[in-house]
Amino acid sequence: MASKTRTALIVGASRGLGFALAKEYLARGWQVIATVRSKPSADVQQAQANAQGRLTIEHVDINDAAQVEALHVRLHTRHLDLLFVSAGIESNPEVPIGQVNTEVFTKVMINNALSPMRFIDAFHDLVQPNGMIVAMSSGLGSVANNTDGGWEVYRASKASLNTLMRSYAARQFDDPRTYLLMDPGWVRTDMGGPEAPLGVEDSIPRVVDVLEANAGKGGVHFLNYRGQTVAW
Repeated sequence: MASKTRTALIVGASRGLGFALAKEYLARGWQVIATVRSKPSADVQQAQANAQGRLTIEHVDINDAAQVEALHVRLHTRHLDLLFVSAGIESNPEVPIGQVNTEVFTKVMINNALSPMRFIDAFHDLVQPNGMIVAMSSGLGSVANNTDGGWEVYRASKASLNTLMRSYAARQFDDPRTYLLMDPGWVRTDMGGPEAPLGVEDSIPRVVDVLEANAGKGGVHFLNYRGQTVAW
């Protein structure tokens, strides 16, 4: 009997790491639902054309509760093996916290911490009992490893995401699903910049390998693309 095709919902797949995740899962034979906020780029459209019906593109702004609810209605009959929320933004890494504009701080915290967790809460019911719920974190979100400062608002947003995911998983104490915060490494994307030591091709296949290795383990974990535990 042929094995069942697994389904991943990749949130924030218009470019960068999210788009690379969608392509990697397609390459591994999965059905992929990829969300974008606006019109899909030419690269996303080309990926869909090449996917032989295995890539569905959905539109959602995770900061818009009505759009999130509408997406859930559209997908309510789907059974997800993986929910991966990859959406995230940055602020000026050199501005110390005392000089950060309140509007900028609020925008980053909502987009990087609150909205991903609201999305996870809304779509939790579509994830299979043996499935996995993942949020894209960062090594900069480690409080224990923060010895040099910098990126203060972004660090705070990812540390908040980590804390909120731990709290969420703790409240689901009898849930067999696996919860992961993923550090993809410092990657050359629009956000990571040209000085990053890793290419997308160095990071994302290894991220997916780590997810595969941890599928079905249960609990909540903070891991990097090498499969190593990151200090909270």
